[in-house]
Amino acid sequence: MRRQPRNAGSLARFLTSAAVTAVLAAGLGGCQTMSDITGSLTSSSSKAQAVPDDPRRAAEIYGERYRANPKDAEAALGYGQALRATGQRAQAAAVLEQATIAHPGNKALLAAYGRALADNGNSQAAFDVLSRAHSPTNPDWRILSVQGTTLDKMAKHEEARGYYAAALKIVPEEPSVLSNLGLSYMLTRELPKAEETLRRAYANPRADGRVRQNLALVVGLQGRFAEAETIAKGDLPADEATANVAYLREMLSRKDKDHSRPPGSKATVPVASLNRPD
Repeated sequence: MRRQPRNAGSLARFLTSAAVTAVLAAGLGGCQTMSDITGSLTSSSSKAQAVPDDPRRAAEIYGERYRANPKDAEAALGYGQALRATGQRAQAAAVLEQATIAHPGNKALLAAYGRALADNGNSQAAFDVLSRAHSPTNPDWRILSVQGTTLDKMAKHEEARGYYAAALKIVPEEPSVLSNLGLSYMLTRELPKAEETLRRAYANPRADGRVRQNLALVVGLQGRFAEAETIAKGDLPADEATANVAYLREMLSRKDKDHSRPPGSKATVPVASLNRPD
């Protein structure tokens, strides 16, 4: 395969685009442009429904409510999610941490705080907080899937797959969970198994473009780059298809760089993005 130049811009666009970012418990409830693991737990009040889909505008509205009353759980939740959606991850974690202190039993806040910790790379803390966000008697498949990804990021892959299996018992063949499971296999270089799992996810009518990108990446990692390009392009508009192919070339180029590292240096598997649902 011909080496491609690094393209940080295309990679950044990929990692932040809802159209092509790798799945983590995607397809959840809540604001349409701010899909989040707490979607099934958020308030359905008329006040919450009046908030616009634009995350920047949502941050303004919820931010005003939060500053007026920092103990307003709904405002803190909405503000934290909006901050995450606009890339203000550290601030989101700070807001949600304070909210969970004020409302220690609020499952929605705990779920959102755990997700914010995961955003910031605090995988163990995220896992611990998420464990408090649901119970064995009332498990939430979305949270189970997120916990799986935190374990994968800590290289606890077998344990992670147990969480994906538990989620799939609740929602069989859920494409977002299957996609996370496929990424888990990719991390341990079990590429045929990763491909098989991702093809199951991709075959589901509810799968979105992020599942397609994960499949394309795994196919490309096995040296079938022409096929990977075809999968990445799909039926997308030309500009999105071009961006997707650029992403694939960037990530596969990183794989080549790993193979050329000196002996003993740390290599990494190119991963679309665990822990990125939105």
